[in-house]
This record gives sequence, C-alpha cells and structure tokens, in this order.
Amino acid sequence: MTTTTAAPATPPRPPHRPRHRWLAAIVVALLIAIPAGYLVLSAYQSRDSGEDKARSASARSLIYEWPSKVQRRIYDVPIPGGSAYVAHYETNSWDRSTLYVEFRCSPRQLSAFVEELGTDLSALEETVTIGRDSADVVGWQFDDPAHTFAGTVVQQSPDEPEVAVTVDLTREERPRVFVVSTSEP
Repeated sequence: MTTTTAAPATPPRPPHRPRHRWLAAIVVALLIAIPAGYLVLSAYQSRDSGEDKARSASARSLIYEWPSKVQRRIYDVPIPGGSAYVAHYETNSWDRSTLYVEFRCSPRQLSAFVEELGTDLSALEETVTIGRDSADVVGWQFDDPAHTFAGTVVQQSPDEPEVAVTVDLTREERPRVFVVSTSEP
C-alpha cells in the first residue's frame, strides 16, 4: 500500500489590515475633531448673541450700532449701506412696538432710503413729523431754530408699521435722518 502524504495545509491568512494606519487615524481624528470644533464655535456664537440681546434689552437710550436685519425688516427701516453714526433703540409693550433709528447719509442715500419706504423726496415737507413724546424717549431735540427740518409719514398698508421720518437738512451734504417706526398688532 502506498501512502501518500498530504501536503501540509497552508495556515489561513489573518484579516487584511490597511498598511496605512496613519491614514485611518487621521480620518478618525477628523470625524471627531470637525463636529467638536463646530459645537464649540456654535456655543461661542450663541453666547455672544445672548450677550448682545441682553445689552440691547437693558438699554435705556440710543445704542450706537446698526439694528439687526430682523429689526430693520420688521419695522420697515431700510438704512442705506454706508450710513454713518447709526443708532437705534427699541421699545415693546402689549399693544405697541417702536423702533427709533438715527443715522447720517449722503443726499443720494437719503433719496434711496425714502424711495425704498415707498415715496420720494418730494414727500418731505418742511415740518417735524416725530412728536415731542416720541422724541423725548431718546432725547432728540427738534426745536432748534438754527436747524432746517423736513419730514413725512409713510404707512404702505394697515399691516405694516407707520414710519415717521424727520430729516435735519442743515448740512445738505450729510443730512441727519431720524426715524420712528411704530407697529401695532
């Protein structure tokens, strides 16, 4: 009888492991680092936003910074880009919300501002359209005889706020615009 010896069986191969372990380590690190960085950045921005809102809510007079885009849209106050000395103040109650805005601009920017409100410069009459009570809230003075004022009141529809605009035209090259926009639900 002849016996044949079987060739020894080759041992099974270990599972395939990537040769570039460093590449796998980088991918895993990025999968952890990017979301963690995003969370930290979001938390930081959220914290800053809360501080800004708290500062605005506690204000008792004009704040010399641009009102938020949301405020400008809600109150229909399209401040022209490039305006200077922009300040605002907002009051809210159950039956009325009011945004007070002040800024300086060029005559061209003033024309664009009034047109965006839905009227034109010819609507500005030689009068002050912001009442004394409203002006006193933020400390505006419109009784100086050395200043030339013109104003108009715009309300595009009953659902939109009433926007009273008074412009100090004393310096024609840089008119100073005062706006009181009142929304009543």
